[in-house]
Amino acid sequence: MHLPRTSAVAVLLAGALLAAVTGCAAREPASGSGAGSGAAASGGSADCAAGALPTRTAGTLTLGTDKPAYEPWFSDDRPENGKGFESAVAYAVAAKLGYPREKVSWVVAPFGKATSPGPKDFDFDVNQVSISAERRQAVDFSSGYYDVRQAVIALKGSKAASARSLADLRGVKLGAQIGTTSLEAITDSIRPSAQPAVFDSNDLAKAALRNGQVEALVVDLPTAFYITGAEVTEAQVVGQLAGAGGGGEQFGLVLDKGSRLTGCVSAAVDALRADGTLARLEKEWLSDAVSAPVLP
Repeated sequence: MHLPRTSAVAVLLAGALLAAVTGCAAREPASGSGAGSGAAASGGSADCAAGALPTRTAGTLTLGTDKPAYEPWFSDDRPENGKGFESAVAYAVAAKLGYPREKVSWVVAPFGKATSPGPKDFDFDVNQVSISAERRQAVDFSSGYYDVRQAVIALKGSKAASARSLADLRGVKLGAQIGTTSLEAITDSIRPSAQPAVFDSNDLAKAALRNGQVEALVVDLPTAFYITGAEVTEAQVVGQLAGAGGGGEQFGLVLDKGSRLTGCVSAAVDALRADGTLARLEKEWLSDAVSAPVLP
C-alpha cells in the first residue's frame, strides 16, 4: 500500500469543487483527479448544502471503520481522536461537507461487512478499501484519497527476507488478510507455488509470521513500515510489488450502493486532493513509508 500536486489550475479547481460541496447539486467527480475519481460510482443525487445532507441521523455524519483500527491509519485504536492518516482524512472530508468534529460519530464496521451488499449503518466508511469493479457491484466509492502500494515483509535473516524478485518469493509460504487486495496481489502478481494463508485480521497474520506459520506477509506499504518498525521489529520490509502505485490502485471511501451522498463525498475528496490537503496529511502521518525496493 502514493501523490498529487498543486498548481494554479488545481487551485481554481479546488474553488470550483468547494462550491459544489457547499451549495450545488452532486455530480460525477471531475476527470483527472486520479484513478479513483473515474471509479467513483454514480449514486443518487443530493443537495450538497453544508451540514444539511440526507445523512442517517439528521445533522450528524456517521462514519464507519473496522476494529481494531490499525496504525498508521488510526492511532491508539481510537478513530474519533483525529490522529492517523485515515482519521485525519475522514475529518477533513467531514469539514468540507459542513460537519465539524462535534457533529461526527463513529460506528464499528468490519471490513467484509462494509464492502458486502446490503444497507449500511454508516454514511461513509474509511478502512483502507481499494476501489475495484467487483466491489462497485455491491457498494459506492468516493474518488480515491490514497494511491496504494503493496509490500512484502519477512523475518530478518529468513529466506524470504533475501528475495530480490517475485520469482524468489514463489516458493515462500505467504499470507494476507482475507478480502484484501494484498491477498489478490499474492495470487495475481507473485503466483506462489502453494496456496497463501488467509487470516481474519492483520493481528492474526502478524502472529502467524512470528510463530513460523508463514514466511512472509503482504500488506500495504505504510502498514508494512509500521509493523516492522513498531510491532514485529524482528521483521523487515523486503520490497514493494512491481507495478504497484503510480495512479493505479486507490483507496476510496465506501458508501451504500446508490447513496445520495456519493457525489458530495467525491467532490469533497477531489477538493482536498486539489488544494494539497491529502498530500499534506500523507506527509504528516505516512512519512516513513517513502521508499522500498521494487521486486521485479
